[in-house]
Amino acid sequence: MANKYNSLEELRRKKALLKKEVSDLQDLLTFEDTKESLSVLTHGFSDSFLKEEYNKDGEKSVALDGKEIVKSISNQVKSTLMNKKNIMNFAKSDVGSSIAENAIKLSIVGFVGNYAKKSLSNSNWKKKVLGLILIYLAPSLLRYLRTKLEDYEKNRSVSSMEQLI
Repeated sequence: MANKYNSLEELRRKKALLKKEVSDLQDLLTFEDTKESLSVLTHGFSDSFLKEEYNKDGEKSVALDGKEIVKSISNQVKSTLMNKKNIMNFAKSDVGSSIAENAIKLSIVGFVGNYAKKSLSNSNWKKKVLGLILIYLAPSLLRYLRTKLEDYEKNRSVSSMEQLI
């Protein structure tokens, strides 16, 4: 070090210049506004998730905006799940078809049950009889129709196999 500098005064000047340079760099990195500094560091990504609040002393502070975070997450999940390819792949899978069948069965049962309940509470005797028929005869009628449809599908698949052979 003694070789680089000729005098102690030169060393002190160099030290002062270095201190000034460090303070200038600190001023560049330190912002007056916390939200602005986070915005610069994250290139604007954090702007929508932060909000400025004033506390009891009147000082400004930065807080997370929970509503915006939840909204952003829900939009991301919705866009991912509601992608047309994902829906089609799920519908074509065995799980998707069984869920769809069960949903259809439950909706039919719910519709018929609600209609029968409303019919029973109606003052018209014809509607009451219709409600009773729906409650007592509809399940057996649906079972009969399901077995006939299964038999028809089975016969159709057997006949198409016979044609192939």
